Amino acid sequence: MSDDHTHVQEFFTARAADWDSRFPDDGPAYAAAVAALELPEGSRVLDAGCGTGRALPPLRAAVGPSGVVVGADLTPAMLRAAVRAGRDRDGRLLLADVTALPLRSESLDAVFAAGLIAHLPDPARNLRELFRVLRPGGTLALFHPIGRAALAARQGRRLTPEDLRAEGSLRPLLAGSGFRLTSYVDEDARFLALAAREG
Repeated sequence: MSDDHTHVQEFFTARAADWDSRFPDDGPAYAAAVAALELPEGSRVLDAGCGTGRALPPLRAAVGPSGVVVGADLTPAMLRAAVRAGRDRDGRLLLADVTALPLRSESLDAVFAAGLIAHLPDPARNLRELFRVLRPGGTLALFHPIGRAALAARQGRRLTPEDLRAEGSLRPLLAGSGFRLTSYVDEDARFLALAAREG
């Protein structure tokens, strides 16, 4: 495991037990983001870096019983918290690194990634792995339940144009990985960028 991965794992292991209680009001934002994906029933979807699995119930509701929902995370403590919350009933949980997924190429209709991009060790290369598992025309959703400005204020830092999630940074980053940015929303209450996997 690389130093980047060890650092990410340590960060989330320390926070797993009380993660949901620290952010109790995020549920509606997750549900709204999943609704924006407009997933047809029967779709196959991955929650990449699923954490405690908060996206899994709305994803399951969207794809229905015939759909496939998988949650992948690098941190065992986060997946244990997801099981304690009963979210393993809504999707299959995988202990897996999203930069090297144990999934077939072009096997998914959508990838949902909440708060993931800031934790990727090499975003340009790692997004190629999400490209690999998506079918042509599939959708990548980069989500955060709080917008860039509000998150920066919460963390006591200034927002800069170099920020990875700034539209001017994100659009070329996605394009370089084979995605076309189709929708970009950055409000205090949510951040949601939708991108289509090019053929």
